[in-house]
Amino acid sequence: MTTSAEPLRWGILSTGRIAATFTTGVADSKLGRVVAVGSRTPAAAATFAATHGILTAHGSYAALLADPAVEAVYIATPHPQHTEWTVKAAAAGKHILCEKPLGLNHAEAMVMAEAARAADVTLMEAYMYRCHPQTARVADLVRSGAIGPVRLIRATFSFKSAFNPASRLWANAAAGGGILDVGGYATSYARLIAGAATGRPFADPIKVTGAGHLHPETGVDVYAAATLEFPDGLIAQVATGVGLNQENGVWIHGDHGTIHVPSPFLFAKEHAPVSFHLRRAGAEPELITVESDRGLYAYEADAFATAVRAGKRDVPACPVADTLGNLATLDQWRTAIGLTYAAELPENFTHPHARRPLARAAGTTMPYAHVPGLAKPIARLVMGCDNQRTMPHAAAMWDDYFERGGNAFDTGFGYGGGLQEKLLGWWMKHRGVREDVVVIGKGAHTPLCTPEWLTKQLHESLERLQTDHVDLYFMHRDNLAVPVGEFVDVLHEHVEAGRIKVFGGSNWSLERFAAANRYAKRKGRHRFTALSNNLSLAVMQHPVWAGAISAGDKASRRWLKRTQVPVFSWSSQARGYFLGGQISPGGPDAEEIARCWDNPDNRERRTRAEQLATEKGVRAINIAAAYVLAQPFPTFALIGPRTISETISSLASLAVTLTPREVAWLALDCPKR
Repeated sequence: MTTSAEPLRWGILSTGRIAATFTTGVADSKLGRVVAVGSRTPAAAATFAATHGILTAHGSYAALLADPAVEAVYIATPHPQHTEWTVKAAAAGKHILCEKPLGLNHAEAMVMAEAARAADVTLMEAYMYRCHPQTARVADLVRSGAIGPVRLIRATFSFKSAFNPASRLWANAAAGGGILDVGGYATSYARLIAGAATGRPFADPIKVTGAGHLHPETGVDVYAAATLEFPDGLIAQVATGVGLNQENGVWIHGDHGTIHVPSPFLFAKEHAPVSFHLRRAGAEPELITVESDRGLYAYEADAFATAVRAGKRDVPACPVADTLGNLATLDQWRTAIGLTYAAELPENFTHPHARRPLARAAGTTMPYAHVPGLAKPIARLVMGCDNQRTMPHAAAMWDDYFERGGNAFDTGFGYGGGLQEKLLGWWMKHRGVREDVVVIGKGAHTPLCTPEWLTKQLHESLERLQTDHVDLYFMHRDNLAVPVGEFVDVLHEHVEAGRIKVFGGSNWSLERFAAANRYAKRKGRHRFTALSNNLSLAVMQHPVWAGAISAGDKASRRWLKRTQVPVFSWSSQARGYFLGGQISPGGPDAEEIARCWDNPDNRERRTRAEQLATEKGVRAINIAAAYVLAQPFPTFALIGPRTISETISSLASLAVTLTPREVAWLALDCPKR
């Protein structure tokens, strides 16, 4: 059994320059030793091992991960390979220190973070400066108010290198350019200080704008700058480049002084004191010196080893949540300057992030139900395709949902201006899963809610989705100026043509829904099969959008119980109402929740959900979702997670069993359980 006093046994995955630098750092550390190295070729591994005095050399990365002597791996591959080998290392039970950037984007980082969480291993992005005592001292001074409230942070990391289209710094295929190579340092430091200024470990900006120059041949950023806006007026300006020398450093300006860190990221000498400047208003400038008994990478290795030996799955100097926030910020910076790597484009994104075949995981607990007329079973938690704005993000979310047993994807003609349908189409094509999934489409939204526009939009949706049919089609709105039979006739036509399997109405009144089916029965047409109105424990008091209709009131629920019409509930968790205090006051979510959901009855429902959640060991939002699924008529809950962790949170609802009495009590239909 390993004890906390034993050195952490490292394996080095890859044999490039940074791998050599880190290996030297481990040799200088107090809590680690390198026991093995892995390379793509036996010769490269043997040469690296001989140079650094490593006993074991593996001729493949897989062999390194299979080595039982290795406890932790340092992943030093080029950027595009980080996700694959981090996921594989986690599956092998190895703790992981991965070179920066952890992933090319926030989506890749989510996949890696979930792999580490599922495997119960420690994960850290290798921003070594975060582990140095100088960084801690600067943050402590800011936190203590040494320069008063912080107003402006400037951070720059940039250098000039000769253009070489084949090098990792300049190649598009290698995710080159300044932002991912060294711009992440400047952004990370700014976010660290923005957090320290408000007593937190880090802070995420509420707005990111930027500009940059892209190389005309490879399209990567030669140099770039961004402005990060934080709450309370704090602003950070960050700059980077691989083709421009700039004055590197960090400047922190407060109401009562300035801190200037000339060498925030790299130091001229190891094992030497480092210094920065503190200028307080009305006082002589101070040169603050921080002693250093190890090199930068030795501090990093020891911080990681300390966390592992303490059983922590986060390294306090650079926790995973911090890394996710940093990559989300870099994503926004890249978006601002128009930098998307070729590999991130929908037509090129042919594989899961982890470079493994897509398959449902063993032991998934997703429940399914059927809709009349549709042979495929449908997952009762339906993935809403309206929050995924890039192919990497969509792939991360949809791959994860599919592997957890999900098979139903809800989209619409107007979502993202058609982008969501296009992304879903590419995803299904690249994964080869069209026959394994249920596509829920929508169209004919106000003001284009006519039979003619329904047909035009359906044809365009099918083209975007790269399929010849949708499984379940909802009219997105109703138009009372159009006789209901005209809608039934055109939908019947599309079913007969094979473009739709079954159809229904979204935000249709129960009266119009029933009238449509009376017409269908009388004329021998296909009928409306399902309804997609809001149904949630919190009853909607004002429409979220114009024309939105709730089916959560008692009379509607009685009608649904009697007719057994399946309901696909949007905003099934009342758009976060049951998160309670986790909603940011004053934000757009808080305003919408107050307008649409907050009233005395719903507060009581939320109180009861919180009470029941405590008893059942879950969260109130899980009780709210379980309420929807526990109705005495067929229900499907549409969820709109933006992150994998939100998907996991929603899936926790499936483990909650509610009795009919508890359902009635939650709905205020009876006073006691």
